[in-house]
Amino acid sequence: MRSFKTSIGLHSYLETQQYNTIGLVPTMGALHPGHLSLIQRAVEENDLVVVSIFVNPLQFSPDEDLERYPRQLEQDYKMCQEAGVDAVFAPATAAMYHTEPGTKVIPPAAMTSVLCAPFRPGHFAGVATIVTKLLNLVNPTRAYFGEKDAQQLAIIRRLVQDLNLPVEIRGCPIIREASGLAYSSRNQYLSPEEKQQALSLSRGLQKAEKAFQTGEINGDTLIGIVREELAEVEVEYVELVHPQTLEPLKEIETAGLLAVAANVAGGKESSPTRLIDNVILPVRQPIIAIDGPAGAGKSTVTRGVAQALGLLYLDTGAMYRAVTWLVMQEGVGLEDEGAIAELVSQAQLELIPAEDEHSPIGVKINGEEVTQAIRTPEVTANVSTIAAQPAVRRQLVKQQQRWGEKGGVVAEGRDMGTHVFPDAGLKIFLTASVEERARRRLKDLQQRGEKDVSLEELKQKIQERDEKDSDRKFAPLTQAADAIVVKTDGMTIEEVIGKITQLYSSG
Repeated sequence: MRSFKTSIGLHSYLETQQYNTIGLVPTMGALHPGHLSLIQRAVEENDLVVVSIFVNPLQFSPDEDLERYPRQLEQDYKMCQEAGVDAVFAPATAAMYHTEPGTKVIPPAAMTSVLCAPFRPGHFAGVATIVTKLLNLVNPTRAYFGEKDAQQLAIIRRLVQDLNLPVEIRGCPIIREASGLAYSSRNQYLSPEEKQQALSLSRGLQKAEKAFQTGEINGDTLIGIVREELAEVEVEYVELVHPQTLEPLKEIETAGLLAVAANVAGGKESSPTRLIDNVILPVRQPIIAIDGPAGAGKSTVTRGVAQALGLLYLDTGAMYRAVTWLVMQEGVGLEDEGAIAELVSQAQLELIPAEDEHSPIGVKINGEEVTQAIRTPEVTANVSTIAAQPAVRRQLVKQQQRWGEKGGVVAEGRDMGTHVFPDAGLKIFLTASVEERARRRLKDLQQRGEKDVSLEELKQKIQERDEKDSDRKFAPLTQAADAIVVKTDGMTIEEVIGKITQLYSSG
């Protein structure tokens, strides 16, 4: 692992490295298991990982704990090295802010009028500024942030969208101590007695979540349930907002972010410790995300699961076929990525549930019914060329996520559970041994009358495909950390569908 204190050193290092994807984990140091969960995910999903450690003065107001904030750089270096980080960037303040006052990035006012913002004036401008600087310095493929800082995560996603920054923002689940207390670098300020007081935050949120799960969607009621648990701490706020826009909610229609901030009183010689926590309350049917290697039977299984549960089969293959058909209809050259990106960005796709298990998913594009037209040999011959284009992939992922907002879908692919639907209620990694997948493929080919293919040849091709899919810069084959692995060796399609529907029903 390398460490750098200047942007020049980091740039020079990155220019000499060979990688397809790079992950960035921005931190202020004092690393704990929450940070490590971000780092571990970045290591799993990228060829090269950079962790930044910088206590950003722009995030602190004069009366906050800038000087007191915990700093343990040598311990942080050791934790990063053990976690498989490639480079740590730990600059001094002068290396990040050359002049004062300098340029700042100001988030939308509507996003900085709720939750933490009124209590921490200027904080999110400081966050937006340092994150923009780090994204420009590292130019990562993906950047990782914890969902505990939900307001920060929403603002950064909006920042990336508004400034057209070419990076994927990955939100990662809150990691908690065994007691339920959300990990925070500031937890080390707390005495054992104060830790017990701090547990009231997670306890209140858990009670509100249980009420929500039994049908309570009124904002005042849910907020009141949380407040009932906070008698031992100094409450800053308990608020219910939309998770993406941060718009205050009177009741939950699609999803709500129930968030709390409170100060846990310090003793005679210590200052109060400010802590935050939250829970996402989604009003939607669950999403099932099925990932896995080629030849594992994902498409057949996903379709069967959707049919069995009465959910929408999100036929991503049909989506790529539909845009391929559109490109061909418009006479756009298959290699003209700019024209294709523009065409796809304006296309309106619609999937219509199949009438029965033997019928294909209905497809419309720009209002035209194309269910059969997209399955011609001409479209089949060109779909891989179109699907390989990053802009097409990005646009169709956005469309898939829009369909997923109300839930009730089953989707399959290579990174459905890690990227497209990271908050899916059930994540399955469907796999089988290379030998099993090769035998299935050989049987299919023989049934079609193709006799000149050997089992060994198919095994080699499958292994090569697995390696290629895992190393893709866009949409690599990735198993979500919380996915349930279903190995299908020796199982029939019906048995696999039955197992997944059972997991769905028991969840």
